[in-house]
Amino acid sequence: MTSSTPLLAIRDLSVAFRSGKQDVTVVKNVSMEIMPGQTVAVVGESGSGKSTTAAAVNRLLPDNGRITGGQVLFDGRDLTEAGEREMVAIRGAVIGLVPQDPMSNLNPLMRIGDQIAEALEVHGLAVGRAARARVVELLDMVGIPDPAQRINQYPHEFSGGMRQRALIAMGLACRPKLLIADEPTSALDVTVQRRILDQLAELTADMGTAVFLITHDLALAAERADVVAVMYQGELVEVGPAAEILADPAHEYTRRLLRAVPSLSSVRLAEPPREAPDLVQIEDLRKVFPIRGSAAEFTAVDTVTFSIPRGQTVSIVGESGSGKSTTANLLLGLDDATSGRIRFDGTDLTSLGRRELFAFRRRVQPVFQNPYASLDPRYTVEKSISEPLRVHRVGTTADRKQTVADLLDQVALPASLAQRLPHELSGGQRQRVAIARALALSPDLVVLDEAVSALDVLVQAQILELLAELQRELKLSYLFISHDLAVVRMISHTVHVMQRGRIVESGTADQIFEHPTSDYTRELLAAIPSPAGAD
Repeated sequence: MTSSTPLLAIRDLSVAFRSGKQDVTVVKNVSMEIMPGQTVAVVGESGSGKSTTAAAVNRLLPDNGRITGGQVLFDGRDLTEAGEREMVAIRGAVIGLVPQDPMSNLNPLMRIGDQIAEALEVHGLAVGRAARARVVELLDMVGIPDPAQRINQYPHEFSGGMRQRALIAMGLACRPKLLIADEPTSALDVTVQRRILDQLAELTADMGTAVFLITHDLALAAERADVVAVMYQGELVEVGPAAEILADPAHEYTRRLLRAVPSLSSVRLAEPPREAPDLVQIEDLRKVFPIRGSAAEFTAVDTVTFSIPRGQTVSIVGESGSGKSTTANLLLGLDDATSGRIRFDGTDLTSLGRRELFAFRRRVQPVFQNPYASLDPRYTVEKSISEPLRVHRVGTTADRKQTVADLLDQVALPASLAQRLPHELSGGQRQRVAIARALALSPDLVVLDEAVSALDVLVQAQILELLAELQRELKLSYLFISHDLAVVRMISHTVHVMQRGRIVESGTADQIFEHPTSDYTRELLAAIPSPAGAD
Protein backbone atom coordinates (compact mmCIF):
# COMPACT_ATOMS: atom_id res chain seq x y z
CA MET A 1 0.00 0.00 0.00
CA THR A 2 1.41 3.40 -0.99
CA SER A 3 1.81 5.89 1.85
CA SER A 4 0.32 9.36 1.47
CA THR A 5 2.83 10.80 3.95
CA PRO A 6 6.11 12.07 2.49
CA LEU A 7 9.27 10.29 3.60
CA LEU A 8 11.14 13.56 3.08
CA ALA A 9 9.52 16.98 3.12
CA ILE A 10 11.70 20.03 2.54
CA ARG A 11 9.87 23.21 3.59
CA ASP A 12 11.12 26.69 2.62
CA LEU A 13 14.75 25.64 2.97
CA SER A 14 17.39 28.35 2.76
CA VAL A 15 21.15 27.82 3.00
CA ALA A 16 23.91 30.41 3.17
CA PHE A 17 27.69 30.23 2.87
CA ARG A 18 29.95 32.57 4.80
CA SER A 19 32.21 34.51 2.43
CA GLY A 20 34.49 36.94 4.23
CA LYS A 21 32.21 38.90 6.54
CA GLN A 22 29.04 38.26 4.57
CA ASP A 23 26.53 35.44 4.24
CA VAL A 24 25.77 34.52 0.63
CA THR A 25 22.42 32.73 0.21
CA VAL A 26 22.85 29.83 -2.22
CA VAL A 27 19.53 28.00 -1.63
CA LYS A 28 16.42 30.19 -1.43
CA ASN A 29 13.11 28.99 0.07
CA VAL A 30 13.15 25.58 -1.61
CA SER A 31 10.23 23.22 -0.97
CA MET A 32 9.79 19.68 -2.29
CA GLU A 33 8.61 16.24 -1.19
CA ILE A 34 9.77 12.68 -1.74
CA MET A 35 7.30 9.86 -1.09
CA PRO A 36 8.40 6.35 0.03
CA GLY A 37 9.66 4.44 -3.00
CA GLN A 38 9.71 7.52 -5.21
CA THR A 39 12.61 8.82 -7.29
CA VAL A 40 12.91 12.59 -7.45
CA ALA A 41 15.61 14.09 -9.68
CA VAL A 42 16.92 17.60 -9.07
CA VAL A 43 18.53 19.02 -12.20
CA GLY A 44 20.31 22.27 -12.91
CA GLU A 45 23.64 23.71 -13.94
CA SER A 46 26.76 23.88 -11.81
CA GLY A 47 26.18 26.30 -8.92
CA SER A 48 22.38 26.07 -9.08
CA GLY A 49 22.16 24.82 -5.48
CA LYS A 50 21.11 21.22 -6.16
CA SER A 51 24.03 19.51 -4.34
CA THR A 52 23.80 22.03 -1.48
CA THR A 53 20.13 21.15 -1.02
CA ALA A 54 21.04 17.46 -0.80
CA ALA A 55 23.89 18.18 1.64
CA ALA A 56 21.49 20.11 3.88
CA VAL A 57 19.20 17.06 4.15
CA ASN A 58 21.77 14.92 5.96
CA ARG A 59 23.54 17.90 7.52
CA LEU A 60 26.81 17.55 5.64
CA LEU A 61 27.27 21.16 4.61
CA PRO A 62 30.83 22.53 4.50
CA ASP A 63 32.11 24.39 7.56
CA ASN A 64 31.17 27.76 6.12
CA GLY A 65 27.64 26.65 5.24
CA ARG A 66 24.54 26.78 7.45
CA ILE A 67 20.79 26.35 7.18
CA THR A 68 19.28 29.81 7.66
CA GLY A 69 15.62 28.92 7.39
CA GLY A 70 13.03 26.23 6.81
CA GLN A 71 12.65 22.58 7.77
CA VAL A 72 13.91 19.19 6.59
CA LEU A 73 11.30 16.67 7.75
CA PHE A 74 12.41 13.03 7.49
CA ASP A 75 9.80 10.53 8.69
CA GLY A 76 8.23 13.49 10.44
CA ARG A 77 11.41 14.44 12.35
CA ASP A 78 12.91 17.88 11.63
CA LEU A 79 16.57 17.13 10.93
CA THR A 80 17.50 20.80 11.21
CA GLU A 81 16.97 20.40 14.98
CA ALA A 82 18.69 17.00 15.36
CA GLY A 83 21.93 16.73 17.32
CA GLU A 84 25.13 15.42 15.73
CA ARG A 85 24.92 12.06 17.57
CA GLU A 86 21.43 11.51 16.18
CA MET A 87 22.60 12.44 12.67
CA VAL A 88 25.50 9.97 12.89
CA ALA A 89 22.98 7.21 13.61
CA ILE A 90 20.78 8.32 10.72
CA ARG A 91 23.52 8.69 8.08
CA GLY A 92 24.19 5.42 6.31
CA ALA A 93 21.59 3.44 8.23
CA VAL A 94 18.39 5.13 7.02
CA ILE A 95 19.76 7.85 4.73
CA GLY A 96 22.39 6.47 2.39
CA LEU A 97 24.73 8.68 0.39
CA VAL A 98 26.51 8.24 -2.92
CA PRO A 99 28.80 11.29 -3.27
CA GLN A 100 30.09 12.60 -6.58
CA ASP A 101 33.89 12.43 -6.30
CA PRO A 102 35.21 8.93 -5.52
CA MET A 103 38.84 9.96 -5.03
CA SER A 104 38.07 12.37 -2.19
CA ASN A 105 35.46 10.08 -0.62
CA LEU A 106 37.46 6.83 -0.49
CA ASN A 107 40.33 6.40 1.96
CA PRO A 108 43.45 5.79 -0.18
CA LEU A 109 45.08 3.83 2.68
CA MET A 110 42.25 1.33 3.19
CA ARG A 111 41.25 -1.63 1.03
CA ILE A 112 37.97 -1.18 -0.81
CA GLY A 113 36.41 -4.16 0.96
CA ASP A 114 37.35 -2.88 4.41
CA GLN A 115 35.75 0.50 3.69
CA ILE A 116 32.43 -1.04 2.68
CA ALA A 117 32.53 -3.53 5.57
CA GLU A 118 33.08 -0.63 7.98
CA ALA A 119 29.66 0.78 7.05
CA LEU A 120 28.05 -2.58 7.88
CA GLU A 121 29.93 -2.92 11.17
CA VAL A 122 29.27 0.64 12.38
CA HIS A 123 25.52 0.08 12.11
CA GLY A 124 25.67 -3.45 13.57
CA LEU A 125 24.49 -5.24 10.43
CA ALA A 126 27.37 -7.67 9.90
CA VAL A 127 30.90 -8.38 11.12
CA GLY A 128 33.78 -10.65 10.15
CA ARG A 129 33.06 -13.28 7.49
CA ALA A 130 29.43 -12.23 7.20
CA ALA A 131 30.48 -8.66 6.45
CA ARG A 132 33.02 -9.86 3.88
CA ALA A 133 30.41 -12.05 2.16
CA ARG A 134 27.98 -9.11 2.02
CA VAL A 135 30.72 -6.86 0.57
CA VAL A 136 31.44 -9.37 -2.21
CA GLU A 137 27.69 -9.51 -2.91
CA LEU A 138 27.48 -5.71 -3.05
CA LEU A 139 30.49 -5.35 -5.36
CA ASP A 140 29.04 -7.97 -7.69
CA MET A 141 25.69 -6.17 -7.61
CA VAL A 142 27.23 -2.91 -8.81
CA GLY A 143 29.19 -4.59 -11.59
CA ILE A 144 32.73 -4.97 -10.21
CA PRO A 145 34.37 -7.94 -11.99
CA ASP A 146 35.99 -10.65 -9.83
CA PRO A 147 34.66 -9.09 -6.59
CA ALA A 148 36.22 -11.75 -4.32
CA GLN A 149 39.66 -10.69 -5.67
CA ARG A 150 38.95 -6.97 -5.96
CA ILE A 151 37.83 -6.73 -2.35
CA ASN A 152 41.51 -6.65 -1.32
CA GLN A 153 42.52 -3.83 -3.66
CA TYR A 154 43.05 -0.15 -2.85
CA PRO A 155 41.23 2.77 -4.53
CA HIS A 156 44.17 3.63 -6.80
CA GLU A 157 43.97 0.11 -8.25
CA PHE A 158 40.38 0.74 -9.41
CA SER A 159 39.42 2.72 -12.50
CA GLY A 160 37.42 5.91 -11.96
CA GLY A 161 34.19 4.18 -12.85
CA MET A 162 34.96 1.24 -10.56
CA ARG A 163 35.65 3.63 -7.66
CA GLN A 164 32.27 5.24 -8.27
CA ARG A 165 30.62 1.81 -8.20
CA ALA A 166 32.34 1.07 -4.88
CA LEU A 167 30.77 4.25 -3.46
CA ILE A 168 27.38 3.13 -4.73
CA ALA A 169 27.90 -0.22 -2.97
CA MET A 170 28.66 1.67 0.27
CA GLY A 171 25.55 3.80 -0.11
CA LEU A 172 23.34 0.73 -0.56
CA ALA A 173 25.09 -1.42 2.07
CA CYS A 174 22.60 -0.76 4.88
CA ARG A 175 19.50 -0.86 2.66
CA PRO A 176 18.46 2.71 3.57
CA LYS A 177 14.97 4.22 3.37
CA LEU A 178 16.33 7.18 1.39
CA LEU A 179 19.35 7.20 -0.90
CA ILE A 180 20.85 10.58 -1.74
CA ALA A 181 22.69 10.03 -5.01
CA ASP A 182 24.76 13.07 -6.02
CA GLU A 183 25.75 12.58 -9.68
CA PRO A 184 26.09 8.82 -9.01
CA THR A 185 26.70 7.78 -12.60
CA SER A 186 28.50 10.77 -14.16
CA ALA A 187 31.73 8.73 -14.32
CA LEU A 188 30.10 5.57 -15.67
CA ASP A 189 29.59 4.28 -19.17
CA VAL A 190 26.01 3.83 -20.35
CA THR A 191 25.87 0.06 -19.91
CA VAL A 192 27.07 0.14 -16.29
CA GLN A 193 24.93 3.23 -15.68
CA ARG A 194 21.89 1.27 -16.80
CA ARG A 195 22.81 -1.65 -14.55
CA ILE A 196 23.25 0.61 -11.51
CA LEU A 197 20.04 2.50 -12.12
CA ASP A 198 18.14 -0.73 -12.71
CA GLN A 199 19.39 -1.87 -9.30
CA LEU A 200 18.20 1.36 -7.68
CA ALA A 201 14.81 0.85 -9.34
CA GLU A 202 14.64 -2.69 -7.92
CA LEU A 203 15.37 -1.37 -4.43
CA THR A 204 12.63 1.21 -4.85
CA ALA A 205 10.15 -1.46 -5.86
CA ASP A 206 11.18 -4.11 -3.31
CA MET A 207 11.85 -2.05 -0.19
CA GLY A 208 10.17 1.30 -0.70
CA THR A 209 13.59 2.97 -0.85
CA ALA A 210 13.27 6.53 -2.08
CA VAL A 211 15.96 8.05 -4.27
CA PHE A 212 16.94 11.72 -4.16
CA LEU A 213 18.87 11.97 -7.42
CA ILE A 214 21.09 14.98 -8.11
CA THR A 215 22.11 15.13 -11.74
CA HIS A 216 23.02 17.42 -14.61
CA ASP A 217 21.91 14.70 -17.04
CA LEU A 218 18.39 15.49 -18.18
CA ALA A 219 18.19 12.33 -20.26
CA LEU A 220 18.88 10.28 -17.15
CA ALA A 221 16.36 12.30 -15.13
CA ALA A 222 13.68 11.84 -17.78
CA GLU A 223 14.21 8.10 -17.98
CA ARG A 224 14.59 7.34 -14.29
CA ALA A 225 12.70 9.84 -12.15
CA ASP A 226 9.05 10.01 -11.19
CA VAL A 227 9.35 13.72 -10.45
CA VAL A 228 11.82 16.28 -11.81
CA ALA A 229 12.69 19.47 -9.95
CA VAL A 230 14.63 22.15 -11.83
CA MET A 231 16.88 24.52 -9.88
CA TYR A 232 18.36 27.76 -11.16
CA GLN A 233 20.44 30.23 -9.15
CA GLY A 234 19.41 28.67 -5.85
CA GLU A 235 15.69 28.62 -6.55
CA LEU A 236 13.27 25.88 -7.56
CA VAL A 237 11.88 27.17 -10.85
CA GLU A 238 9.87 24.14 -11.97
CA VAL A 239 8.72 20.86 -10.44
CA GLY A 240 6.37 18.14 -11.59
CA PRO A 241 6.04 14.70 -13.18
CA ALA A 242 9.12 13.91 -15.27
CA ALA A 243 7.22 13.18 -18.47
CA GLU A 244 5.26 16.44 -18.30
CA ILE A 245 8.18 18.72 -17.47
CA LEU A 246 10.50 17.29 -20.09
CA ALA A 247 7.86 17.04 -22.82
CA ASP A 248 6.41 20.53 -22.25
CA PRO A 249 8.66 22.64 -20.00
CA ALA A 250 7.12 25.84 -18.70
CA HIS A 251 10.29 27.69 -17.71
CA GLU A 252 12.73 29.12 -20.25
CA TYR A 253 15.71 27.78 -18.27
CA THR A 254 14.34 24.23 -18.52
CA ARG A 255 13.90 24.71 -22.27
CA ARG A 256 17.54 25.87 -22.54
CA LEU A 257 18.72 22.78 -20.66
CA LEU A 258 16.76 20.50 -22.97
CA ARG A 259 18.10 22.18 -26.10
CA ALA A 260 21.67 21.60 -24.84
CA VAL A 261 21.28 17.85 -24.20
CA PRO A 262 23.61 15.99 -26.61
CA SER A 263 21.99 13.22 -28.61
CA LEU A 264 22.92 11.03 -31.55
CA SER A 265 21.10 13.54 -33.77
CA SER A 266 23.00 16.58 -32.42
CA VAL A 267 24.83 18.84 -34.87
CA ARG A 268 28.35 17.59 -35.61
CA LEU A 269 31.11 19.92 -34.40
CA ALA A 270 34.03 18.16 -36.09
CA GLU A 271 34.81 19.42 -39.57
CA PRO A 272 35.09 16.82 -42.36
CA PRO A 273 38.55 15.22 -42.10
CA ARG A 274 41.28 15.97 -44.61
CA GLU A 275 44.13 13.73 -45.60
CA ALA A 276 46.84 14.23 -42.98
CA PRO A 277 49.98 12.40 -41.86
CA ASP A 278 49.89 10.49 -38.58
CA LEU A 279 51.12 12.32 -35.50
CA VAL A 280 50.79 9.20 -33.30
CA GLN A 281 51.12 5.53 -34.25
CA ILE A 282 50.33 2.87 -31.65
CA GLU A 283 51.15 -0.75 -32.47
CA ASP A 284 50.28 -3.93 -30.51
CA LEU A 285 50.20 -2.03 -27.20
CA ARG A 286 49.83 -4.17 -24.05
CA LYS A 287 49.68 -3.31 -20.37
CA VAL A 288 49.46 -6.02 -17.70
CA PHE A 289 48.96 -5.28 -14.00
CA PRO A 290 49.48 -7.70 -11.09
CA ILE A 291 46.43 -8.21 -8.88
CA ARG A 292 47.26 -7.51 -5.24
CA GLY A 293 46.96 -10.56 -2.99
CA SER A 294 46.85 -12.92 -5.95
CA ALA A 295 49.23 -14.60 -8.38
CA ALA A 296 46.88 -13.64 -11.20
CA GLU A 297 47.42 -10.73 -13.59
CA PHE A 298 45.01 -8.28 -15.19
CA THR A 299 45.51 -7.32 -18.83
CA ALA A 300 44.22 -3.75 -19.06
CA VAL A 301 45.33 -3.11 -22.65
CA ASP A 302 45.60 -6.05 -25.03
CA THR A 303 47.38 -5.66 -28.42
CA VAL A 304 45.85 -2.29 -29.26
CA THR A 305 46.74 -0.65 -32.59
CA PHE A 306 45.55 2.71 -33.92
CA SER A 307 46.85 6.08 -35.13
CA ILE A 308 46.04 9.77 -34.60
CA PRO A 309 46.32 11.97 -37.72
CA ARG A 310 47.42 15.58 -37.34
CA GLY A 311 44.59 18.02 -36.72
CA GLN A 312 41.97 15.33 -36.10
CA THR A 313 40.03 13.95 -33.16
CA VAL A 314 40.34 10.24 -32.43
CA SER A 315 38.00 8.97 -29.72
CA ILE A 316 38.06 5.83 -27.60
CA VAL A 317 34.78 4.70 -26.06
CA GLY A 318 33.99 1.78 -23.83
CA GLU A 319 32.77 0.84 -20.40
CA SER A 320 34.68 1.49 -17.20
CA GLY A 321 37.68 -0.85 -17.00
CA SER A 322 37.79 -1.35 -20.78
CA GLY A 323 41.34 0.04 -20.92
CA LYS A 324 40.67 3.43 -22.52
CA SER A 325 42.20 5.56 -19.72
CA THR A 326 45.14 3.17 -19.37
CA THR A 327 45.80 3.62 -23.09
CA ALA A 328 45.78 7.40 -22.58
CA ASN A 329 48.19 7.15 -19.65
CA LEU A 330 50.60 5.04 -21.72
CA LEU A 331 50.55 7.64 -24.50
CA LEU A 332 51.14 10.43 -21.99
CA GLY A 333 54.14 8.59 -20.58
CA LEU A 334 52.50 8.35 -17.15
CA ASP A 335 52.91 4.56 -17.22
CA ASP A 336 55.16 2.12 -19.08
CA ALA A 337 53.80 -0.39 -21.58
CA THR A 338 54.37 -4.10 -20.99
CA SER A 339 54.97 -4.49 -24.73
CA GLY A 340 54.20 -2.82 -28.03
CA ARG A 341 55.24 0.48 -29.52
CA ILE A 342 54.14 4.12 -29.42
CA ARG A 343 55.58 6.44 -32.07
CA PHE A 344 55.10 10.19 -31.73
CA ASP A 345 56.00 12.26 -34.78
CA GLY A 346 58.03 9.29 -36.01
CA THR A 347 60.00 8.73 -32.78
CA ASP A 348 59.60 5.60 -30.62
CA LEU A 349 58.78 6.80 -27.09
CA THR A 350 60.59 3.85 -25.52
CA SER A 351 63.85 5.18 -27.00
CA LEU A 352 63.58 8.59 -25.36
CA GLY A 353 66.06 9.58 -22.69
CA ARG A 354 65.18 11.84 -19.78
CA ARG A 355 65.80 15.09 -21.68
CA GLU A 356 63.91 13.90 -24.77
CA LEU A 357 60.98 12.73 -22.64
CA PHE A 358 60.84 16.19 -21.02
CA ALA A 359 60.67 17.78 -24.48
CA PHE A 360 57.98 15.28 -25.56
CA ARG A 361 55.77 16.25 -22.63
CA ARG A 362 55.84 19.83 -23.84
CA ARG A 363 54.16 18.69 -27.06
CA VAL A 364 51.53 16.44 -25.44
CA GLN A 365 49.26 17.80 -22.71
CA PRO A 366 46.40 16.23 -20.73
CA VAL A 367 43.00 17.47 -19.58
CA PHE A 368 41.55 15.14 -16.96
CA GLN A 369 37.98 14.47 -15.86
CA ASN A 370 37.99 16.14 -12.49
CA PRO A 371 38.96 19.83 -12.47
CA TYR A 372 38.57 19.80 -8.65
CA ALA A 373 41.49 17.39 -8.38
CA SER A 374 43.65 18.48 -11.33
CA LEU A 375 44.11 22.09 -10.15
CA ASP A 376 46.25 22.82 -7.08
CA PRO A 377 43.85 24.39 -4.54
CA ARG A 378 46.66 26.70 -3.34
CA TYR A 379 47.43 28.10 -6.80
CA THR A 380 45.64 31.06 -8.33
CA VAL A 381 44.31 30.67 -11.85
CA GLU A 382 47.30 32.63 -13.17
CA LYS A 383 49.79 30.42 -11.34
CA SER A 384 48.08 27.21 -12.48
CA ILE A 385 48.10 28.24 -16.15
CA SER A 386 51.65 29.59 -16.07
CA GLU A 387 53.10 26.59 -14.22
CA PRO A 388 53.93 24.60 -17.41
CA LEU A 389 55.68 27.70 -18.79
CA ARG A 390 57.79 28.01 -15.63
CA VAL A 391 58.63 24.30 -15.59
CA HIS A 392 59.78 24.41 -19.22
CA ARG A 393 61.46 27.82 -18.74
CA VAL A 394 59.43 29.51 -21.45
CA GLY A 395 59.54 33.33 -21.51
CA THR A 396 60.08 35.97 -18.87
CA THR A 397 57.71 36.66 -15.99
CA ALA A 398 56.10 39.43 -18.04
CA ASP A 399 55.83 37.14 -21.08
CA ARG A 400 54.13 34.45 -19.02
CA LYS A 401 51.69 36.94 -17.54
CA GLN A 402 50.71 38.05 -21.05
CA THR A 403 50.41 34.43 -22.20
CA VAL A 404 48.02 33.71 -19.30
CA ALA A 405 45.89 36.71 -20.28
CA ASP A 406 45.81 35.52 -23.91
CA LEU A 407 44.89 31.97 -22.88
CA LEU A 408 42.08 33.15 -20.60
CA ASP A 409 40.67 35.12 -23.51
CA GLN A 410 41.07 32.07 -25.76
CA VAL A 411 38.95 29.89 -23.46
CA ALA A 412 36.38 32.68 -22.93
CA LEU A 413 37.23 33.47 -19.31
CA PRO A 414 37.48 37.09 -18.03
CA ALA A 415 40.92 38.38 -17.05
CA SER A 416 39.47 39.18 -13.61
CA LEU A 417 39.58 35.47 -12.73
CA ALA A 418 43.38 35.35 -12.88
CA GLN A 419 43.87 35.94 -9.15
CA ARG A 420 41.08 33.63 -7.97
CA LEU A 421 41.60 30.23 -6.38
CA PRO A 422 39.92 27.05 -7.75
CA HIS A 423 37.29 26.92 -4.99
CA GLU A 424 36.06 30.36 -6.12
CA LEU A 425 35.24 29.02 -9.60
CA SER A 426 32.39 26.94 -10.94
CA GLY A 427 33.07 23.46 -12.33
CA GLY A 428 32.85 24.74 -15.90
CA GLN A 429 35.26 27.59 -15.17
CA ARG A 430 37.73 25.18 -13.58
CA GLN A 431 37.64 22.94 -16.64
CA ARG A 432 38.28 25.95 -18.89
CA VAL A 433 41.31 26.78 -16.73
CA ALA A 434 42.51 23.18 -17.15
CA ILE A 435 42.17 23.52 -20.93
CA ALA A 436 44.01 26.86 -20.89
CA ARG A 437 46.85 25.26 -18.90
CA ALA A 438 47.02 22.38 -21.41
CA LEU A 439 47.34 24.90 -24.27
CA ALA A 440 50.02 27.02 -22.54
CA LEU A 441 52.93 25.20 -24.22
CA SER A 442 51.29 25.17 -27.67
CA PRO A 443 51.09 21.36 -27.80
CA ASP A 444 50.52 19.26 -30.89
CA LEU A 445 48.31 16.74 -29.08
CA VAL A 446 45.82 17.17 -26.24
CA VAL A 447 44.63 14.03 -24.42
CA LEU A 448 41.14 14.65 -23.02
CA ASP A 449 40.21 11.92 -20.54
CA GLU A 450 36.49 12.27 -19.71
CA ALA A 451 37.08 16.04 -19.85
CA VAL A 452 33.38 17.00 -20.13
CA SER A 453 31.60 14.14 -18.35
CA ALA A 454 31.26 15.94 -14.99
CA LEU A 455 29.85 19.14 -16.51
CA ASP A 456 26.23 20.20 -16.80
CA VAL A 457 24.83 20.21 -20.32
CA LEU A 458 25.02 23.97 -20.88
CA VAL A 459 28.68 24.18 -19.85
CA GLN A 460 29.45 20.90 -21.66
CA ALA A 461 28.08 22.35 -24.90
CA GLN A 462 30.25 25.46 -24.48
CA ILE A 463 33.41 23.37 -23.81
CA LEU A 464 32.78 21.11 -26.82
CA GLU A 465 32.30 24.11 -29.11
CA LEU A 466 35.48 25.63 -27.63
CA LEU A 467 37.47 22.45 -28.31
CA ALA A 468 36.24 22.32 -31.91
CA GLU A 469 37.09 26.00 -32.44
CA LEU A 470 40.57 25.61 -30.92
CA GLN A 471 41.22 22.60 -33.15
CA ARG A 472 40.35 24.62 -36.24
CA GLU A 473 42.47 27.61 -35.17
CA LEU A 474 45.51 25.79 -33.78
CA LYS A 475 45.43 22.56 -35.87
CA LEU A 476 45.37 20.53 -32.66
CA SER A 477 45.10 16.76 -32.54
CA TYR A 478 42.89 15.26 -29.82
CA LEU A 479 42.69 11.86 -28.20
CA PHE A 480 39.22 12.02 -26.70
CA ILE A 481 38.39 9.44 -24.03
CA SER A 482 34.72 9.24 -23.11
CA HIS A 483 31.86 6.96 -22.13
CA ASP A 484 29.31 9.44 -23.55
CA LEU A 485 28.56 8.25 -27.06
CA ALA A 486 26.43 11.25 -28.02
CA VAL A 487 29.32 13.59 -27.20
CA VAL A 488 31.78 11.34 -29.04
CA ARG A 489 29.66 11.49 -32.19
CA MET A 490 29.58 15.30 -32.08
CA ILE A 491 33.34 15.82 -31.85
CA SER A 492 35.08 12.81 -33.43
CA HIS A 493 36.59 12.03 -36.81
CA THR A 494 37.52 8.43 -35.94
CA VAL A 495 36.12 6.23 -33.16
CA HIS A 496 37.56 3.08 -31.58
CA VAL A 497 35.35 0.96 -29.34
CA MET A 498 37.19 -0.84 -26.52
CA GLN A 499 36.00 -3.82 -24.49
CA ARG A 500 38.12 -5.70 -21.96
CA GLY A 501 41.35 -4.17 -23.18
CA ARG A 502 40.80 -4.77 -26.90
CA ILE A 503 39.53 -2.63 -29.75
CA VAL A 504 36.43 -4.45 -30.99
CA GLU A 505 35.35 -1.97 -33.66
CA SER A 506 36.82 1.04 -35.46
CA GLY A 507 35.54 3.48 -38.04
CA THR A 508 34.43 7.01 -38.76
CA ALA A 509 31.87 8.51 -36.40
CA ASP A 510 29.13 7.96 -38.98
CA GLN A 511 30.12 4.32 -39.56
CA ILE A 512 30.19 3.48 -35.85
CA PHE A 513 26.93 5.17 -34.95
CA GLU A 514 24.87 4.45 -38.04
CA HIS A 515 26.12 0.97 -38.94
CA PRO A 516 27.72 -0.69 -35.88
CA THR A 517 29.05 -4.17 -36.57
CA SER A 518 29.77 -5.52 -33.07
CA ASP A 519 27.13 -6.60 -30.57
CA TYR A 520 28.97 -4.64 -27.88
CA THR A 521 28.72 -1.36 -29.81
CA ARG A 522 25.04 -1.98 -30.42
CA GLU A 523 24.60 -2.61 -26.69
CA LEU A 524 26.31 0.71 -25.87
CA LEU A 525 24.09 2.58 -28.32
CA ALA A 526 20.92 0.91 -27.05
CA ALA A 527 21.74 1.92 -23.47
CA ILE A 528 21.87 5.68 -24.18
CA PRO A 529 19.04 7.38 -22.24
CA SER A 530 16.92 9.82 -24.22
CA PRO A 531 14.74 12.52 -22.67
CA ALA A 532 11.20 12.87 -23.94
CA GLY A 533 10.88 15.96 -26.04
CA ALA A 534 14.64 16.49 -26.37
CA ASP A 535 15.10 15.07 -29.84
